[in-house]
Amino acid sequence: MNKSVMVIAPHPDDESLGCGGTLFKHRSEGDDIHWCVVTDMQQSSNYTSEQKAQRAELVEKVSNHFDFSSERNLGFTPAGLDSTTTGALIEKLKEYMDFVKPHTVYIPYAFDVHSDHRYVFDAVVSVSKSFRAPYIKKVACYETLSETDFGLSPINTQFQPNLFVDISHFSEQKKAVLSLYQSEFDAHPFPRSFDAVEALEIIRGTQAHVERAEAFVVLKEIA
Repeated sequence: MNKSVMVIAPHPDDESLGCGGTLFKHRSEGDDIHWCVVTDMQQSSNYTSEQKAQRAELVEKVSNHFDFSSERNLGFTPAGLDSTTTGALIEKLKEYMDFVKPHTVYIPYAFDVHSDHRYVFDAVVSVSKSFRAPYIKKVACYETLSETDFGLSPINTQFQPNLFVDISHFSEQKKAVLSLYQSEFDAHPFPRSFDAVEALEIIRGTQAHVERAEAFVVLKEIA
């Protein structure tokens, strides 16, 4: 039976880094895939009008590559979720989730170093309570290069995946989308580089005994 799948990205590129191959795999299996971007560069005064126009064009290209069934930008300020009320974030997330009614939701990890990621995690966990969103049967956290791996803590909060998705046949499609975000990448050994993306896919693939994989921490799964 085909499923409705939603990826929630604090910023454009998180969806592709964290679960781009998995999204392409879902689509190949006939699932509907939906893209929720939480923050919008248009709301920030830190960018020029030219940068904002370029970002809008980029987001459209990414959407076309994935062929999302729907997409929505919640319009919050990047790197500003700590000054947003939790209620406002929850309200907008809930509105889109009620519209899509996703079976599966992919979200950032709770202990990522970027505060936007942590606020999004907390809001989604609240919204996805079974009595609030009974249609959600699975919630899983993806890992984001330069955010998840730099979430250092004196307590054991490191990303420890319990789900591996074989993306061996979808790695090139993922790479094609990530190439659209060229300005966000730098040469190795920069943590967010194409070499690092490939290396992580291979490491996760080795753990799952496949060529390439993406890894997740499953928070909830209702059979």
